[in-house]
Amino acid sequence: MSADTPQPDPLLDELMPWAVGGLRLGRDWVASPDPAALRTRWAVLAGAEGAERDRLFRPSRSRTPTASAAALPGQRSAGTAGFADAPGPCPDPVRVLREPFDEQWLLPDQRLIDTARPELWRVLDEHQLFLVGSPEPLATAYLPAGRLGPIRPLYRRPGGSEPNLAPGLPALLDGLHGGPVAPRDVLCWILAAGRPGPRGYEVPLAADSGRWRAGLELGRRLLTVQLRGARGGEAPRLPGGRRPYVRSAVGAWPGGLSYDAETETLAVGAGTVSPVPASAWEYEVRGVRVLESWFAARTAHRGPEADGLAALGPAAWPQSWTSELLALVTTLALLAELAPERAAFEPGPGLSAAELRAAGVLPAPAWSRRPASVLDHQEEGPGGQFALL
Repeated sequence: MSADTPQPDPLLDELMPWAVGGLRLGRDWVASPDPAALRTRWAVLAGAEGAERDRLFRPSRSRTPTASAAALPGQRSAGTAGFADAPGPCPDPVRVLREPFDEQWLLPDQRLIDTARPELWRVLDEHQLFLVGSPEPLATAYLPAGRLGPIRPLYRRPGGSEPNLAPGLPALLDGLHGGPVAPRDVLCWILAAGRPGPRGYEVPLAADSGRWRAGLELGRRLLTVQLRGARGGEAPRLPGGRRPYVRSAVGAWPGGLSYDAETETLAVGAGTVSPVPASAWEYEVRGVRVLESWFAARTAHRGPEADGLAALGPAAWPQSWTSELLALVTTLALLAELAPERAAFEPGPGLSAAELRAAGVLPAPAWSRRPASVLDHQEEGPGGQFALL
């Protein structure tokens, strides 16, 4: 390759080497936008017997009512014997990200989940952040549990220790830009500067400190909006006069969702919310409007295809969902406002993958692509045995 040939930028896969495949639930009823519905579903299943229990459970090759499974790390175990033999008390539902921008709840019991990814539960705590591809990278404080692509934890261990970054990368950036570079800074830079490319998702690393600081400032704003107040951050807000409010109350059960661009009004059944910018209504992921997808998830249990435990849900529209809707409109509107700035951001000349290899940062060692050994506490295995990690 000649000196005039542009050197390829490093890939996200190289900079954050540990990635885990998504959770595969195997049965939709273990997740819901309503935590009370999950407790009801648990109680109904625990009280069922024989063929009715099997029908409600929806067995798969991985999970059946009689199969035992280890407790999920960090979660209060309801039991590890087969659910049919000893269901135990319902565990507290945990917050998860089911779809881009759709935060729901999950029953944290590995007996009910086909592929629960225990390695992710081991590092799930108040310090952790996850980066998922949706298809553009999206940061979340909640465990991703949907069709969100590879999951990249920011930290390899609990307590915010051992960042999931190519070893030597933070120190290299420290020296280059004359100040400490925290793992969250690298995450913010990825959100601001990363771009899809022919080789994969590319992350140019600015060599100029001015461009680096500009990218961090943009990335921090993106991260603040995406986290929506989680991890002690401030919930994003639109300027006064542009904040969405409920103008007329949502009824006991809204029949549909529609939008009037002229009045910037979102109709939720008989209820109305405004102002809702057109950019929030039109915000799409994989060709689907986020607001429509969010609403569909909350009405699915009332649809003609809902069956068994998945048909159990709230009888009336919860007030908390209206609050979540207002927050989601705000999030989408702010991200739409930031999109042109992000698209126009130029990181300038950067460190190429070849330069990172010369500095010993790349390739990331094989161990950095595997989960760390986390031995902070014993984990209960199937049938009450203790797992050795």
